[in-house]
Amino acid sequence: MTRPSTVPSTALPSTGLPSTGLLTDQYELTMLDAALADGTASRRCTFEVFARSLPHGRRYGVVAGIPRLLDALARFTFGDEEIRVLCDAGVRDRVAEYLSGHRFGGDITGYQEGELYFPGSPVLSVSGTFAECVLLETLVLSVLNHDCAIASAAARMATAANGRPLIEMGSRRTHEEAAVASARAAYLAGFAATSNLEAHRRFGVPTTGTSAHAFTLLHDSEADAFRAQVEALGVSTTLLVDTYDITQGIATAVEIAGTGLGAVRIDSGDVGVLAQQARAQLDALGATGTRVVISGDLDEHAIAALRAEPVDAYGVGTAVVTGSGAPAAGMVYKLVEVDGRPVAKRSSSKESRGGAKSAVRRHRPTGTAVEEVVHRVDAEVEVGEHDRVVPVPLLVKGEPAGELPTLDESREHLRRGLVAVPWEGLKLSRGEPAIPTTFIT
Repeated sequence: MTRPSTVPSTALPSTGLPSTGLLTDQYELTMLDAALADGTASRRCTFEVFARSLPHGRRYGVVAGIPRLLDALARFTFGDEEIRVLCDAGVRDRVAEYLSGHRFGGDITGYQEGELYFPGSPVLSVSGTFAECVLLETLVLSVLNHDCAIASAAARMATAANGRPLIEMGSRRTHEEAAVASARAAYLAGFAATSNLEAHRRFGVPTTGTSAHAFTLLHDSEADAFRAQVEALGVSTTLLVDTYDITQGIATAVEIAGTGLGAVRIDSGDVGVLAQQARAQLDALGATGTRVVISGDLDEHAIAALRAEPVDAYGVGTAVVTGSGAPAAGMVYKLVEVDGRPVAKRSSSKESRGGAKSAVRRHRPTGTAVEEVVHRVDAEVEVGEHDRVVPVPLLVKGEPAGELPTLDESREHLRRGLVAVPWEGLKLSRGEPAIPTTFIT
């Protein structure tokens, strides 16, 4: 099918960045086609994003990816190239006409980045015509399901680390673009740095890096490798000491760098026992300030198990970029209101609650969160002195509702939110959500 002559030529977004219009599923265009045909495309609707439950064993979720999503929505347009692709895929003329020059012009409210969420929390509410809202399902869910999953896992790891630095180093264990988003989400959740340089360029995430076993193997001896690294980077560097024999590696590292060596890294073996031995050996050699960094298939449970060991920092890879067993947050995008009338899905195990909603988080005077009250926006709900309305305006008529918090501000917001969680809600063991959710309809 060729592009119809009735479709006007349009330019790509003014940002100059690529359009995100094709980051969608064709079934959304099928619905758009039928709605345009029968006249329902212009009906005023509200869709909501929420999780029916948390991943197994989790007590809370962390909202992440809101700035990434709003950036993607700003570029959700269809220029000449996108229209050609759609026409090649068999999209009808009326759909191509609607999409040509399209830009979302509705309203979005939602939980700010770094906010905690619980089962049923209205993480995002998207209001506008059915046509413009239905198109966003895949884009919205692909960003939030990924970033929230990573941040939720990373926050558990940060809690388990109990103030010790965490380094995200999982780029080689996921898609190259997912790696960048994962580094950002992990930093939001409390990680100190990432090994991913693109995350630094795009989002300003601090970076760090040591060396791999290949660098040691490249040289004729471990001593040669350590000497080369120290001469190039200084004694504050971190030396990887487990290529051959760890005990000998530590002895060689201190011999080459001196007692001012920054750190040694252990990437294999029984890391708890090895950390104890490394600390004792370093102290005996006079390198009392040299840190012990542990990496190698760590997750929140392994980190918690190492809490009593003399570990100064952790490097985490696969577990964090895959959500530590929950690679998607389980969020859904459901129609809840049409022309002011609540609508709800009733099918077994996939129910939804009708009506556009908001939420109030109730707190004790001490600041401890005790309840998440989810209510219809037209319901009268008392907001106490210590309570807080959680959703905030994000887009109004397609335009930003205000300046978004910086990544560091969102990071601090999450830190404060976790402090407000009852202590049992921070446990890594299975249990109920950290605070209960009450629904008022």
